[in-house]
Amino acid sequence: MNARKARQHEQVSAEIDAFAHWFAKPDPSAGHFLTLTLFAEAPDTARVARDMTAVFLRGAGVDAMVDDAQLIVSELVGNVVNHVVPERGLAQPGGSRRMDVSFKLWPKWLFIGVADEDSTPPLLPLGDVFSPGLMGELSEAVLPDSGRGLLIVQRLASAVWWTPGEGGGKTVWCRMDVGQGAEAGSPC
Repeated sequence: MNARKARQHEQVSAEIDAFAHWFAKPDPSAGHFLTLTLFAEAPDTARVARDMTAVFLRGAGVDAMVDDAQLIVSELVGNVVNHVVPERGLAQPGGSRRMDVSFKLWPKWLFIGVADEDSTPPLLPLGDVFSPGLMGELSEAVLPDSGRGLLIVQRLASAVWWTPGEGGGKTVWCRMDVGQGAEAGSPC
């Protein structure tokens, strides 16, 4: 097996290993876990989510991941605050929109999930094609007005996906590989 195929095999094995751990039942002796319940209408929801992300990761000893994880959580929570319309069966009249922010930290991976009460799948906007010269000068002008949050999450995370909730709603998940952030010289 040549070096390129060996590297590809190693990458596929790592992805399968991470996928298997995402499905594993939390084992407190093998990782760190936290779930927060927040409400979209609270004035400090995003700040609380960012602060708890930092507290959780620093407590688990992975300080190097704090900044990227806080940005990811902020974008995912912001999507709930700004875009989620709860399904009729999940919403309570006059009630706040609920979201659950989950963290699973294994020795090699951090899984972050934000669950909401809307079953509508998250969508990434389709971008227009622009010449590289135009993008350099007008990058802010050519970006879409909305939809950048999930693009940021995709850039920072190793993987991004969503799962439907059993009784409705959905969870948007991402995985960050521990020790492979900007500090290690490669993108997450």
